[in-house]
Amino acid sequence: MGGAVSVDEGVHVVVVGGGFGGIAAGNQLKSYKIPFTLIDMKDAFHHNPGALRASVESGFAKKTFISFKETFAENFVQGYVINIDLEKQVVVLESGQVVHFSHLILGTGSSGPFPGKFSEPVTMENAIQMYEDLVVKVRAAPRIVVVGGGSAGVEMAAELKTDYPDKEVTLIHSKIPLADDQLLPSVRQGLKEILLRKGVQLELGQKVTNLHELVLNEMQPDMKILTDKGLEITADMVICCTGIKINSSAYSKAFNDQLAENGALHVNQHLQVSGMENVYAIGDCADIKEPKMAYHAGLHAAVAVDNIVRSLTKKPLKIYKPGALTMLLSMGRNDGIGQIFGFHVGKFVVVQAKSKDLLVWKSWREMGQTAPP
Repeated sequence: MGGAVSVDEGVHVVVVGGGFGGIAAGNQLKSYKIPFTLIDMKDAFHHNPGALRASVESGFAKKTFISFKETFAENFVQGYVINIDLEKQVVVLESGQVVHFSHLILGTGSSGPFPGKFSEPVTMENAIQMYEDLVVKVRAAPRIVVVGGGSAGVEMAAELKTDYPDKEVTLIHSKIPLADDQLLPSVRQGLKEILLRKGVQLELGQKVTNLHELVLNEMQPDMKILTDKGLEITADMVICCTGIKINSSAYSKAFNDQLAENGALHVNQHLQVSGMENVYAIGDCADIKEPKMAYHAGLHAAVAVDNIVRSLTKKPLKIYKPGALTMLLSMGRNDGIGQIFGFHVGKFVVVQAKSKDLLVWKSWREMGQTAPP
């Protein structure tokens, strides 16, 4: 990060979304002393790579929520964005508040089912309590079905079996290979072997047909889970890890012509929204051919802020190029697998780098706060 940048009086950057990309952008703007406002509907940043462990380990949830106000003070506004007026260059909140921008960074992220994602506009205390309540319910359920075998699903199943080896845990996935299709085949096979070794029952290549009828995240004895292959599983709790959607409601009206099919925004090589010089999209809502990950959102934020500074100082803009895939999958605190810059890495590296604490320390450091014990 660089030092202060001299800017005109009218310069004010608005960052919509306080996920990994949003806080990275906010911190970089702060370091440049560029006037900015970070807007999020929650009062705290959610370190969601820790969400699955917070579902099984009491006390972990409080490490995954970090107050925005303590870090960004008057530069943070809590609110829900309902419109962006490009002509007037303002962001309109549900409360009626209007925030002017000279430059806009959209980092609204994605939403999905609890507990893997947490998208509700509740207080940090209430959010933590929701995870603590889930821990109690998980503890009481002898048979648990996890629906979805993407990265969240495999990590959820592993967390359950790590803390509760005696529970009956079944993972149902619509495809045969597990996790992200951009992972090396050896990594995807390794995930399968770890789950089997932990005692997870795998039901692959089939879809749950009655998901909409099931009560999720609640202890409910003898629920019947049905699949399209005629399988019937009896369980006491169902946790859903599918259905991630891009959060496009804040910008879909204003940028209708720039929307990709999934709700993400078409961007150029500088991460500017197509046809716009002063609007950037980062993280999940940028239509870039790479997995949606916190790591990538941080890289996007650095390029977007750098390019705002470069545009103000009349310098050539930086280009963002997706690199070789880096993805570490924590399979409980004592196991893991993944790849770094396209190369397979095993248990020792992943446990040391991620699995032990799921990198919560990194977010507390970035937010300039001290993590709870």
